[in-house]
Amino acid sequence: MSAAQLPNAEWQHGTGLKKLLALLEDSHGGPRFVGGAVRDTLLGLPVSDVDIATALLPQTVIDRLESGGIKAVPTGLDHGTITAVVEGKSYEITTLRRDVSTDGRRATVAFSTDWREDAARRDFTINALYADPETGEVFDYFGGLNDLENGCVRFIGDATQRIAEDFLRILRYFRFLARFGSGQVDAEAVNACAQGAHGLTALSRERIAQELARLLSLKSPGASVGLMIQYDIFAPFLPELCSDAHDRLQRLVQREQLFNQPLSLPARFLSLLVPDPVAVDKVAARLKLSNKMREHLASRSNAGLPTEANIRAIAYRFDNATARDVAMLFADDDSLPRCLERLEDWKSPIMQIKGGDLIKMGLPSGPIITITLQEIEAAWIAEGFPASERQSELALQCVGAALPATKKA
Repeated sequence: MSAAQLPNAEWQHGTGLKKLLALLEDSHGGPRFVGGAVRDTLLGLPVSDVDIATALLPQTVIDRLESGGIKAVPTGLDHGTITAVVEGKSYEITTLRRDVSTDGRRATVAFSTDWREDAARRDFTINALYADPETGEVFDYFGGLNDLENGCVRFIGDATQRIAEDFLRILRYFRFLARFGSGQVDAEAVNACAQGAHGLTALSRERIAQELARLLSLKSPGASVGLMIQYDIFAPFLPELCSDAHDRLQRLVQREQLFNQPLSLPARFLSLLVPDPVAVDKVAARLKLSNKMREHLASRSNAGLPTEANIRAIAYRFDNATARDVAMLFADDDSLPRCLERLEDWKSPIMQIKGGDLIKMGLPSGPIITITLQEIEAAWIAEGFPASERQSELALQCVGAALPATKKA
């Protein structure tokens, strides 16, 4: 086991956290920070979630927290996890444990007082780092510090066994590779992922969708996605993957950076899929995506091919975000800058002509009013949303064309 020092960071000094840690002192060297907070602090990255490991049993944790006036929520009692809420912040506290049995989706655990045993059941070496809150000493049982330094994402122990314990670790591996993998890719890990990919069919679609979204939300997921395609990781759950998915995703990411555009998860998701609205909707249903995400995917896959001439019409029909994503995905290199420029600070206009105006122009009430309004709107859009005077002219033209039909009726 190697040793290092946890750098000083602002998140370590909250009064609520200090009170919490004091309540959890035990005779086994705990409590300790564990996982992402330790890893990210060592890398100089911001920390959002702080996890704490303890040798105390879950009920003891609850009793101590409540005695100290801290709210304790039994979020994962069977697995030894309690969420402490103090001063508006939440901290996950988990009792040291070892796996008794696993089925690829969930594990039965037994509680422990052995830190190395707890570390051995975690997924990657860079996630099995612990730190003493008082001294800052970092405890590394499986070479995580060296892997962190070298940008290597490596399973703890036998990769095949780690994956068999929870097949979601396949997708987690590629996500962590995209975030932290700056060095040589671990061949054993990738091969184990490929061999275990069939196990992804045993997972809930929601878990797969959540992990895929996390991967695609990273700054540069392209290399990891390329490996996933190469090793057929998508095959068990995403047969609608398009043949040039990697190239399309890479192009989208490059465009985001080149034109300083915000990351769009719907656009990145669509870059992987065949350009077929029916197929896209099947994917959304299968992965049980949120209604909002399904709407985003549907609007972008039904918007049509963007050009400088029609990009504002797409924005009017859907919204600016949809138009921007469609341009980023499908506009050619020459027209993309002009499409984005036409969307910048553009607010969707409102057509001033209403049904009452058409009646005043001589059109009888009834379905013809709706039909004529639609014709006026189509002409108005085609001319680039002219001002009210031109709208009136278009209305008169459309009413004039409609009147003979109403007289015949």
